[in-house]
Amino acid sequence: MTNSEQRRLTNWRLKVLQAAAGAGNVARTCRHFGISRKTFYKWRQRYQEHGDAGLADRARAPHHSPRATPAEVVSKILYLRQHYHFGPGKIADYLKRFHGVSVACASVHRILCRHGMNRLPANQKYRRHAHRWTRYEKAQPGHRLQVDVKFLERIVGTRRRFYQFTAIDDCTRIRVLKVFDLEALDIRHVYIRPRTPHLNGKVERSHRVDDQEFYQLLDKDGITDDIHLFNAKLKEWEDSARRARSNNTGASSSRVRLRN
Repeated sequence: MTNSEQRRLTNWRLKVLQAAAGAGNVARTCRHFGISRKTFYKWRQRYQEHGDAGLADRARAPHHSPRATPAEVVSKILYLRQHYHFGPGKIADYLKRFHGVSVACASVHRILCRHGMNRLPANQKYRRHAHRWTRYEKAQPGHRLQVDVKFLERIVGTRRRFYQFTAIDDCTRIRVLKVFDLEALDIRHVYIRPRTPHLNGKVERSHRVDDQEFYQLLDKDGITDDIHLFNAKLKEWEDSARRARSNNTGASSSRVRLRN
């Protein structure tokens, strides 16, 4: 209700009280204005206690909501939305996997709406494709593998740099991840032809998921300088993603240490 609507309502209720005082008959006044006597006496008591402000509408939310979403969970929802632009479904999945908190997607959406964060920034919104793509895949498992290398961030204070090797079966989409030091193995990086996304589209998309759902949520302190611990966390993430796909949940995440 706007401020002008609230003022009109307050003036009308004050008019009802004044009419009853002038007529000297509450029942007749209530019948004339179409209100109950219980409501009239409630308004009169509020007017006597608080003046004109007592005739304004009060918040109808309950004073105590034992089943309301805890404040710390709301804070995490807003954090994931603001920093990672996750949707309600992905936020609900992360809260369950990372913190053991079950929140319905509808509840997450209502919280985002309540805080004005239900719409993504313009650069994060989905843009409809002019022409839909045709799925490119082999019919037999093992017929073809898509292999790519993901360049990871350089370790601060050192010249070392790790590389994630990713191999995906083109038919089953089963993938294998492993982090290596290319310099240690003397492996040369060979690029594919430009503008040929059908050659490694699946592995490129999987790298994007790795960035969004693993690397940007990973607390890198004490991990990126230890290749064995790095590979252990990556294996945990890979196993979790495989279980998620087999359960058809549409989510792929693992329990890694979060920054918040």
